[in-house]
Amino acid sequence: MRYWLDTFSTGYIDPKTHQLGISSAQSFLIVSILSAGTFFGSLFAAPIADWIRRRLAILVSLCVFAFGVILQTASSVAIPFFVAGRFFAGMGVETAPKWIRGAIVGAYQLAITIRLLLAAVIDNATKGLNNTGSHRISIAVQFAWMLVLGTGLLFLPGTPRYLIKRGRHDKAAKSLGRLRRLEVSDPHLIGELQEIESNFVHEQTLVKGSSYLQFLKWHTLGCLLQALQQLTGINFIFYYGTSFFAVSGIKQPFVTSMIASSVNVFSTLPGLYLVEAWGRRRLLLFGALGMFACQMIVGSVGTASPNGDNLTAQKSLVAFVCIYIFFFACSWGPVGWIIPGEIFPLPVRAKGISMTTASN
Repeated sequence: MRYWLDTFSTGYIDPKTHQLGISSAQSFLIVSILSAGTFFGSLFAAPIADWIRRRLAILVSLCVFAFGVILQTASSVAIPFFVAGRFFAGMGVETAPKWIRGAIVGAYQLAITIRLLLAAVIDNATKGLNNTGSHRISIAVQFAWMLVLGTGLLFLPGTPRYLIKRGRHDKAAKSLGRLRRLEVSDPHLIGELQEIESNFVHEQTLVKGSSYLQFLKWHTLGCLLQALQQLTGINFIFYYGTSFFAVSGIKQPFVTSMIASSVNVFSTLPGLYLVEAWGRRRLLLFGALGMFACQMIVGSVGTASPNGDNLTAQKSLVAFVCIYIFFFACSWGPVGWIIPGEIFPLPVRAKGISMTTASN
């Protein structure tokens, strides 16, 4: 976005374009500060949710996120102001039937991919504007998703497992009835509620009988899986993809980013099926091998054609970046969120997922 670079530049001249821009250190700060916000936000999420309930905790996070978006949108020339907004936006960012619970949790990753695609489309539409709309529109549009989520919260029942954890069994039955569209007296609902209560009692016993070593094992597995999901390098494509494609000599980097985001969305869909059909471990191995092969090819192409003037090399690079995204989106993308939600017993699940998410 040329206008954004001209506006927020502190006098740095890009050696390649010989125009105003931002330094690599400033670029790193703007991108990474969002992750810093999500790190602290995820750690605070569990105690806040246990203290004031899930729905109110989401409302609090919406308010924090809104504050961050306002700071970014209102910022006109100051990078520190913009960075502060991204930090607060980062801070702001178990009800399914058991036979599809893995796919439902994996759908969280699908929502992330759709968000990335919409962001790429909006960025491509506003990149040519020669006014503050070039960056303010893409930032301010986040208010729309806050309104959708905030409206949905008005109709969202409490989670049955959380209500049982708090000893509110009558409310848990009503909540489960709303989710399943069954009467409280329905035999199927009563049976499922009894199963949830039995699992909670069993998991409480499991937690009390577990050693610190077992807790360490759960946390290590969850944190490593989330950290390795990031170490696949996928966010490099979606954080720096436009710059990467431009440096590689591709003429339409914004359009290429849109293509990559589209591949990300559609490749997540088979992952929601495969996670149940193949199982978690097999799908992770499949994705890891595929991503490894693609990264080797992309690295080889970049080394063989470092100047970005070879059209065949450019096409190969884009093709294998998209194939790499496919392998991630159908494996490590959804499974990275599913396993942490399955390994922790209910009494410590919120705190456990909070810590593993911070590792992401």
